[in-house]
Amino acid sequence: MSLIQRNNPFDLDRFFDNFLAPPSSNNEMGSFFAPRVDIRDKDDHYEITAELPGVNKEDIHVHVKDGVLTLEAESSQTQQEEKEGRVIRQERRYGRYLRSFDLGGDVHDDDINAAFKDGVLTLTAPKVKQEEPQPRRIEIQ
Repeated sequence: MSLIQRNNPFDLDRFFDNFLAPPSSNNEMGSFFAPRVDIRDKDDHYEITAELPGVNKEDIHVHVKDGVLTLEAESSQTQQEEKEGRVIRQERRYGRYLRSFDLGGDVHDDDINAAFKDGVLTLTAPKVKQEEPQPRRIEIQ
């Protein structure tokens, strides 16, 4: 097994990570990272799972405003890790995570639940039940 260098054009993870990113001198240490997410459409709710490795539960903030769900988190490198030894290669990310989702009008904002376990945040957003129009008989006079 061999490792593909991070700046190698065959490193597909990096290609897709930076494909739409604005140009900067240092993309890896930019102002924030977008966590990787899975979004599932279940029968009565949406389920969003986000990878937040190395983040403490206390450092995660989720809020809804004007139909937009925003996930913010922060991960920092400890002082002990910074002092010991010379870094040869660093692939773990430290910094601020930020991701927003437009919920549209078919989600109950007040009923969104969140759970965090083993570095994975799971958000459950219940759908608004769509009332099907009922046929109505109109009397002819």
